[in-house]
Amino acid sequence: MSNVPPSPPADAQGSSTRPYLIRALHDWCTDNGFTPYLAVFVDRSVQVPFEYVKNNEIVLNVGFEATSGLKLGNDFIEFKARFGGVAREILVPVDHVVAIYARENGQGMAFPMPTAPSEEAGEEAAAPAAERGTGLRLASVEPEADRASEDENDGDEPPPSAPTPRPALKRIK
Repeated sequence: MSNVPPSPPADAQGSSTRPYLIRALHDWCTDNGFTPYLAVFVDRSVQVPFEYVKNNEIVLNVGFEATSGLKLGNDFIEFKARFGGVAREILVPVDHVVAIYARENGQGMAFPMPTAPSEEAGEEAAAPAAERGTGLRLASVEPEADRASEDENDGDEPPPSAPTPRPALKRIK
């Protein structure tokens, strides 16, 4: 007699692990004194300040010091944050989060791009998603040495005029 548990039926996939992993990594960052950042694929289903979006992506500081009313739900991430001194309501579908990482050391996890951009986004959002490909990647994001300090922008997103290099993901085997 084998001690191997029976396999679940092929159609029993359960819910997405993404929101659980996001919450776990957010807790890990917070517990270790790191600043959790989310990289988000932006289309019309995402509610963010579009003046900070570059190449259909935005990086958001989701630390408790930079947000108000943070809710890391199974379907959406919701909070209020200041951008350029103006409070804004942020709403991000969980499936649009492409990475969560610690700003200080770059450790975190990357996720596949959304499977299908929302129909409202049109072709301009579909092209970058297709070019980038998908596939789950466990990764360490290289820290950015020239990231603007939080003192300069009150913990908000880097100013749109300051060029910031994209995080470089490194495959971990």
